[in-house]
Amino acid sequence: MPRGLVALAVGGFGIGLTEFLIAGLLPQVAASFAVSEAAAGRLISGYALSVAVGAIALTAATARLPRKHVLIGLVVLFVLGNLLSAIAPSYPVMLIGRIVAALCHGSFFGIGSLVARSLVAPERKSRAVAVMFAGLTVANVLGVPFGALVGERWGWRAAFWAVTVIGLLALAGIIAFVPRRDGERAGETPPTEAAAPAGLRAQLGAFRSGQVWLTLVATALGYGGMFGAFSYIAYTFTEVGGFSSADVAWLLMVYGVGLVVGNLIGGRAADHDRDRALVLALTGLTVTLAVFGLLATSATASVVLVFLMGVFGFAGVPGMITRVTDYAHGAALAASANVSASNIGNALGAWAGGLAITAGLGYTAPLYVGAGIVLISVLVMTVAAHRARPAGRQARASAVRR
Repeated sequence: MPRGLVALAVGGFGIGLTEFLIAGLLPQVAASFAVSEAAAGRLISGYALSVAVGAIALTAATARLPRKHVLIGLVVLFVLGNLLSAIAPSYPVMLIGRIVAALCHGSFFGIGSLVARSLVAPERKSRAVAVMFAGLTVANVLGVPFGALVGERWGWRAAFWAVTVIGLLALAGIIAFVPRRDGERAGETPPTEAAAPAGLRAQLGAFRSGQVWLTLVATALGYGGMFGAFSYIAYTFTEVGGFSSADVAWLLMVYGVGLVVGNLIGGRAADHDRDRALVLALTGLTVTLAVFGLLATSATASVVLVFLMGVFGFAGVPGMITRVTDYAHGAALAASANVSASNIGNALGAWAGGLAITAGLGYTAPLYVGAGIVLISVLVMTVAAHRARPAGRQARASAVRR
């Protein structure tokens, strides 16, 4: 495995920890700054909004710069944001630190995915993206318990100091091991990387592709359905499944393990037959959410289904990113837009699930709402795959003639 890929995974792990660990630290942070729970919660929502905005803005602003230099700058921004959070003397400074750290999130995963795929042979590109995202999925498993454990033992600031150190390790790894030019250490440079557009106008031109837009829509709907259900899963466990509040932490870890497994399986499957793998992953998620709604009263079924929810929910991530960047001819802006699309989907899905609960439909309603949203994603992805077939046949015929 290329060492540069490991460095990107470490960076993804650190960024994932920053996103997730705050959930286990909110009571301590609120007490430390004497703010309400709602104000402390803005440290989460402010981060998410900054991710969506930063993914597009920073990628567009750095379109002409070498990708390695951009990654270094993004990780520096990440380190500074967490350092500011660790030493924050007041709540506003803490919020600024969270926003600064979040700005790098979308661009790091968007640009990093392009660099990751350039480090391996073309037939392994989705697996390379999956390795980079493995850091994020592992952070999802460890983030909340890590924050809670460190915060309880050494205080909430220690958690942000720890993430700052992880960021410095990732920075050193990227400087040392990521090549200056894409494909420099891979035996063959992927065509999409070689033709990657540099200027902002060329980057924006990638959005003329209907396949790019179909993939972005499928991404937003797939994420929206999963996180629309996941946002209220604690209530489903406690109010429907009969679990205690203390059980929620390990149940969320089961979900996180599913994310790790799904990410790795999805990367390998996408390298074999990407569109088929994406349709199957989204279909599996649709069925899982619907069945979860039906069997939520069963403790055993809930454990199995929340694991499968993680597996199918993240199995499509590597394939979606390589798909959007292939049809965008390697445009980094399209890769970052995919990250923004997922965050927009998260927000809309959570909103739709909340509406269902407010309407009095019960705590299983977000699962059914999520299944309906993901079903639309299945239809969109099926249309995209169908439209891509003639182009694929034409490309293979041209290759045979040559």
